[in-house]
Parts: sequence; structure tokens; C-alpha cells
Amino acid sequence: MQALYDFLPILAFFATFKFADIYAATAVLMVALVIVAGLQWVKRRSVSPMLLVSAGLALVFGGLTLYFHNQLFIMWKPTIADGLFAVAFLVSPFVGEEPLIQKMMGHVLKTDRRTWLIANTVWALFFLLAAAVNLVFVYRFSVDAWANWKFASLFVMAAFALCVSVWLASRAQPVDS
Repeated sequence: MQALYDFLPILAFFATFKFADIYAATAVLMVALVIVAGLQWVKRRSVSPMLLVSAGLALVFGGLTLYFHNQLFIMWKPTIADGLFAVAFLVSPFVGEEPLIQKMMGHVLKTDRRTWLIANTVWALFFLLAAAVNLVFVYRFSVDAWANWKFASLFVMAAFALCVSVWLASRAQPVDS
């Protein structure tokens, strides 16, 4: 259910983009992210780090987009976010005891360090590739094509997450509750 809440601002952005323009969609995204983060805070008394980063970047880059009336700011936001997530995955094995993927999934799966490191590296590479592909769409295609790609990339990420999860589950065991 949380994943659905996390995607609602993105879906609101694309729906608004289709019926209005990128500036209206940016404003809707910013408001929706604040609402989702607020709801998460009320429910849990905390906000997930990924939502905080995404919302923070959307507020900064969305604000710049609206202030300067320049769509490039919001179009760069996914590249910056994906780059930050890639760095977080790449650095995590060297900071602390567990790679980031293990911190995220270790409460439900138990496996060896090598498997966690492979999964962690694969996620880092995915985010680096996503950042690069976003830039290709920003500079080589229309704003409409970029928006369509960003919407489609949600499904690409979901499929990738499913594949990594299936691979990881095949090499791991459930944590005893």
C-alpha cells in the first residue's frame, strides 16, 4: 500500500501534464509530495529517506522550474535523484556493516554478504543507467516524449525490482518471525 502512496504524486504529475502543461504538473507534484510525506509522518511519525530525498529535490527543482519558468530544472530532477540513489548504494557497503539493500530488505530475507553485495551493486547500476537515460530524453527528445518515458520508466523500475527480488529470494531464506 505504501508503494501506491509513493506513486500517487508521480501519477498526479503525469495526469496533470497530459491535460495542462509541465508547469501545472510541477506544481501538482510539489503539493502531492508534501501531502504524501505529511500523511506518512502522521501515520508512522517518520518519513522514508527515499521519499524525503525525492520530495526535497522536487520542491527545490520544481520551485526553480516555476520561478524561472524553465522546464529543464524539473526534467533534471530524476537524474539528480537517481544519481544520489546510485551513490548511496555504491557507498553503503563501505559505511556501516550492511549494504543498503540489506538494510532495506534484511528484515524479511536472510542470505550471505556476497549476495547482498551483488544485489546492491545491481541497484546502483540500475540507478546510474536510469540517470543517463533521463538525460538522453531531456536533450534529444521533446518534453512530451520525456514525460512519456518517465511514466513508462515507472513500469521498467517495477519490473526490475521484481526481477531482483525474485533472484534475491531464490538465494535467500525468509527471516523467522
